[in-house]
Amino acid sequence: MHEMQITIIDNLNTAVLILDRDLQLLSINPAGEMLFATSARTALNQAFERLLLESTDFIDALRHALNNRSPYTEREILLKLHNAQIITIDCTVTPVEDSDNCQAGLILEMTQVDRQLRIAREENLLNQNHTVRMLVRGMAHEIKNPLSGLRGAAQLLERELHDNNLKEYTQVIIDEADRLQNLLNRMLGPNTPPRKQQLNIHTVLERVNTLTQAEVSANIDIARDYDPSIPDVFADPELLIQAILNIVRNAIQAVGDQGHIIIRSRTQRQVTIGQQRHRLAVRIDIIDDGPGIPATISDTIFYPMVTGNPEGTGLGLPIAQSLINQHGGLIECNSQPKQTVFTIFLPLENHP
Repeated sequence: MHEMQITIIDNLNTAVLILDRDLQLLSINPAGEMLFATSARTALNQAFERLLLESTDFIDALRHALNNRSPYTEREILLKLHNAQIITIDCTVTPVEDSDNCQAGLILEMTQVDRQLRIAREENLLNQNHTVRMLVRGMAHEIKNPLSGLRGAAQLLERELHDNNLKEYTQVIIDEADRLQNLLNRMLGPNTPPRKQQLNIHTVLERVNTLTQAEVSANIDIARDYDPSIPDVFADPELLIQAILNIVRNAIQAVGDQGHIIIRSRTQRQVTIGQQRHRLAVRIDIIDDGPGIPATISDTIFYPMVTGNPEGTGLGLPIAQSLINQHGGLIECNSQPKQTVFTIFLPLENHP
């Protein structure tokens, strides 16, 4: 029964921590490790306070609950973690006693409020991508037929013309019809299902780095920060290359003639994408120090034709999102001046 209880706690989305009477950490489940950006190996048998910064009021409240044996629940607590990240949590504190009715410690149950907002945002992104693809496919079907007829008519007209100067005009029609056809094909993305295989994500990232080297000026630095211990992912290498390449090219355009870009790989535990929870995922961050995404388009950057670049088509990010969605993953964005982060999540258990 004890092992079953441990298994249940380990699979909860709620962070569960057990503290002793000195507020040292006796136990932390995987959701707690994720919440506090630490590992059980590092944190156990250490003062819980070490996981936090500027936490005097919260620690005082825990000591009060411990000394008075008074459980309590508090909502929307702001905590500053040891890595300076600020999170918002709902917390239930329950004093526990040992078999001799002596004070043994506290059980903390914590739910990250901003995580719930993130899940809602992820669901919105997934629904947004599905809606956009359905809309674009419908539009493409309506446009392709008259476009083919227009091109065919221009070809027939060209054969009847004997004046080469006039043929220049029909060639303009043919070329523009071809350009629009290519644009539609890019909006629709690949027509074939992903050809997935076991692959090392760093092979994909290195390929992207090679492809972009010819596109960057000498004053743009692209740094790689890889975790070599990441397991293989089950994915289509060509589709992943295209998705990540689109994001890196966006970063290159954002920094302009001079700047810094970081391509970082990590694993992340207990990742929720939409309503589906994954025990382990690859996390790829593409970080640039450009001016940031304008606030006017920040919520719609994954829509087609939305772009802050006057020369862009606004198709790179929607296509990238679609390709990552086909792997059960998701792309998120967090942008502010001098730091724009596109984060790709790819579930690691996504295999046959």
